[in-house]
Amino acid sequence: MTQLEFVAGHGGTRLAVRVAGDPANPPVVFVHGWARCARDWAAQFADPALTERFRLLAVDLRGHGESGVSADGYDDPAVWAADLAAVLGLAGAPAVLVGSSYGGLVITDYLRVRGPAGVAGLVLAGAVTEIGAGHPGGAVGPLLAERMRDYLSEDPAVAVPALARLAEGLTAEPAPGPVVQRRLGEFLLVPPRVRRALFRRDLGSAEVLARVPVPTLVVHGTADRVVAPSAAEYAAGKIPGASLRWFQAVGHLPFAERAGEFGQALRELADSCGRTTT
Repeated sequence: MTQLEFVAGHGGTRLAVRVAGDPANPPVVFVHGWARCARDWAAQFADPALTERFRLLAVDLRGHGESGVSADGYDDPAVWAADLAAVLGLAGAPAVLVGSSYGGLVITDYLRVRGPAGVAGLVLAGAVTEIGAGHPGGAVGPLLAERMRDYLSEDPAVAVPALARLAEGLTAEPAPGPVVQRRLGEFLLVPPRVRRALFRRDLGSAEVLARVPVPTLVVHGTADRVVAPSAAEYAAGKIPGASLRWFQAVGHLPFAERAGEFGQALRELADSCGRTTT
């Protein structure tokens, strides 16, 4: 059974965390992407092969989902690191961190500021680890690049149809209408100023990635039109010993589009972690 808990992030911002599984089991912490929410991981929370072996925690990042909306801090690695540290505190033991899209950057911020404390392993799924022009770990696909201004607009006549198109394009295979509408609603829950603030960053991560000391799996859909596959190649090439796994004909959400295959890959990675990092 999934429970909703709350922790205090940086500056006291309330962060919502969905939790499932036995607290005695090794934890897995999921971090969603830009303008998404913890519900992106619904298939993992519904997978008994995961919930019976691990304790699953999925955070709504600040400004997203059911978490609080802070006035600022969206461009500060120290803020994201403190937020993720609060979730790891709730986890109570070294955790495998799973990051989707912008969630990969949040995880990289944590490693940049706090190092690998509390981290047992990493899974980067359709993720970026850098941001800004000229940073290969933040390379975006055509669906994001072509209408970025529209996604960030305060004008609903501009933003809503653009975000609806983005919601449709998150997966390579067409999702059912109600699912697309739910994803659109989740985009719109994030205030336009937050959507914009998340992109007001220019940050490379080569040195951070080169110091990652834990087992790492990078997974990416070959048909991802939101984050370029080259971003996955970059991260896998920088992180020592990282494995790169392609999901053929899959879009930006491999954990939703190929939940069974993703779950197996996650279990294998989690089982390979010694859980000794402190």
